Amino acid sequence: MLMVIPAVTAPSAHADNKRLNDGVVTNVDTIKKKAGCSGDLKVNPQLRLAAEWHTRDVLNNRNLHGELGSDGSTAQDRAHAAGYRGRASQTVAINPALAINNMEVLRQWYFNPATMAVIQDCAFTEIGVWSENHLDRSVVVAVYGAPA
Repeated sequence: MLMVIPAVTAPSAHADNKRLNDGVVTNVDTIKKKAGCSGDLKVNPQLRLAAEWHTRDVLNNRNLHGELGSDGSTAQDRAHAAGYRGRASQTVAINPALAINNMEVLRQWYFNPATMAVIQDCAFTEIGVWSENHLDRSVVVAVYGAPA
């Protein structure tokens, strides 16, 4: 008789975070417009890829909390590696729980002067957002781009 024993792996949650990611884009666009920026914020797939890379890095490396990746890379490095040729910066939100929502993301970013300076920089007209969750950690990364 063949007996199948399931492999034990680290628990993680794989939900479709499109609604959260789209909400972050909408909220950032609203903040930018209130700061006097004109035009609509455009989602850029290269910036989204850079955000995805950093989200996964921060999610899986508990000592990371912001700008630098585990390999020492910056948002600009990751955007360039993803094929983006303009100037790039990022904001990161981390919640020590399975879920994170738009209100938590905004709370972390809105009251941080450095983060708000990035969001309100009118030169950043493009964005890529990615988020992922583990049972005890949720991460949202937004990478902002100023086209070359």
